[in-house]
Amino acid sequence: MRIALGTFLSMLCIGCAAAPLPADAWQSRLRGDTVLILGEVHDNAEQHRLRLEVLYRAFAQGWRPAIAMEQFDRDRQDGIEQARLERPGNAQHVIDRAATPVTVARTGWNWDFYRPFVELALHYDVPLVAANLSNADTSRIVKDGYTAVFDAPTLAALGLDRPIAAAWQAAQEQEINAGHCRALPASVWPRMARAQFARDAVMARLLLEHADRGVVLLAGNGHARRDLGVPRWLAIAPRRLVSIGFLEDGDEEPDAFDAVVRTVRAARDDPCAAFRRR
Repeated sequence: MRIALGTFLSMLCIGCAAAPLPADAWQSRLRGDTVLILGEVHDNAEQHRLRLEVLYRAFAQGWRPAIAMEQFDRDRQDGIEQARLERPGNAQHVIDRAATPVTVARTGWNWDFYRPFVELALHYDVPLVAANLSNADTSRIVKDGYTAVFDAPTLAALGLDRPIAAAWQAAQEQEINAGHCRALPASVWPRMARAQFARDAVMARLLLEHADRGVVLLAGNGHARRDLGVPRWLAIAPRRLVSIGFLEDGDEEPDAFDAVVRTVRAARDDPCAAFRRR
């Protein structure tokens, strides 16, 4: 039994604008062993609704890719599998077992946005992949380098044992600076860029493990960029990759995606206010 599209969308965003996403040419490529990366602005409900619409349409037409999510840390994969065995079809149980616990100092993911994607994976019984490097591992890399987390064979498998091109390094550092409201000292840019490289390399490696059947990655727009993010680490034919940026009105549009979907800007507090206070 297939779930009605309206039912899935209502799970995500009651009261959102109902305008569907046009079936652009890139959506016709969502079949077989395609690797699809759907970017996002994490707190934009309309973007999540539109991405869910795209995936539901592709699944309804017979595509059965794995669904990989930045929102689950890779060391929580066992929790996903155990939850699926314990309560098949129960997305909230997966989230309860596999979402990384948050502290008062760290805001977690808004699971109202992501639960429908877990539901989709469970309904069609496709792999659900915990794709992210944990914050704990990321902090170790920032502080002590790659070898604080990865042994030599893993570094080689990820491609992190090779030098980063100077232009790529500089561009990633500028993204780190901009993403932190230009409030970080330049001395920390290279170390934080190193952590971003590690996240992207880990995500790419996990995508490759499922690429034969096709795979979707749900992640922030920075990870979706062909010039800086996960695609840069993916050892697959470029024609198999579809990278889509989901941007808000007013955002700069880097020439880094196969296509861009724009939405209105979500209402939010000024993200730079905390940096200014410091």
